[in-house]
Amino acid sequence: MDNQVDTLSKRMRNLAITKQLNFLLGSGTSVPAIPLMAGLTNSELLKKVEVTSREILDRYRQSANVRNTQSTYDGFIQVVIDLLNLSNSRQSPKNVNIFTTNYDLFIEKAIDKASKNNRIVFNDGANGYFQRMLDSSNYNRTVSYRGLNNDYLNEVPSISVIKPHGSMNWVKEKENIRIINRVSPMPVVVPPTGLEAATTFLQNHFYEMLRIFQLELDKPQSVLFIIGFSFQDKHIGKMVRRALQNAELMVYAIGYSDADRGTFLNNLGFLEERPNFKIITPKDVFVDKNSDNLNLEWLTRTLNGMLSEGD
Repeated sequence: MDNQVDTLSKRMRNLAITKQLNFLLGSGTSVPAIPLMAGLTNSELLKKVEVTSREILDRYRQSANVRNTQSTYDGFIQVVIDLLNLSNSRQSPKNVNIFTTNYDLFIEKAIDKASKNNRIVFNDGANGYFQRMLDSSNYNRTVSYRGLNNDYLNEVPSISVIKPHGSMNWVKEKENIRIINRVSPMPVVVPPTGLEAATTFLQNHFYEMLRIFQLELDKPQSVLFIIGFSFQDKHIGKMVRRALQNAELMVYAIGYSDADRGTFLNNLGFLEERPNFKIITPKDVFVDKNSDNLNLEWLTRTLNGMLSEGD
């Protein structure tokens, strides 16, 4: 790895530990288990996500693609937890916000698995026990562990998952959304119709999820890593554009292929990158000789590098 790439990798890992950490995951992170919507109708895509989500929750019925994709998410979540454990809670909260436009349950399954071996708090925005209702006010909470003799107080790493386009385990109940532990036959989701902005802002719950996204990006000393997302969702693209007015925010948009650089700039209406908005594509980094693309697995390895190097 040459010096330029080495510097980039170290900077990304350092930002993940020292800044308020945010991720935006798009549909590309669930490939190959769920294909991109190109070539699929809306109903075909929703059916595929439903079938895949059922497989996610039933390990005995998983296809190879689902197992491999789940393994990628598992590795990503574990590295995120490791980074949070390294962060200094006096410098920034031990919390990561994972925003995703995906309906599937890969993230939830990965966090559930990680919680068995790590002391973490999973916040999906719900409260309640038998009936877990979604409420945006449940975000931005911190949890601390107090010593048995009250001799110390340690903040517990927290993962907040925010789904502005809904989820396969969301059920509408009157004017509320209930989060269940199975796939709903009628999930509350924003259909990928190309009219996401109109649909989203007509639904108060989705508006609240996007409001959280905007508020988090407006915070000082924050970093946002974007992957699997091409900014075709115009309402989210506008929010990223606005957020970049915050000079203390650093955004890295990771492209699967070199062609994504032009796509990102065009969809955002930018002529070029900005000091706090950088695009990373395969030509910018050292890529394994067996790979020509950047994906969630690559980002996981990059963020894990600091842990292996002891920086």
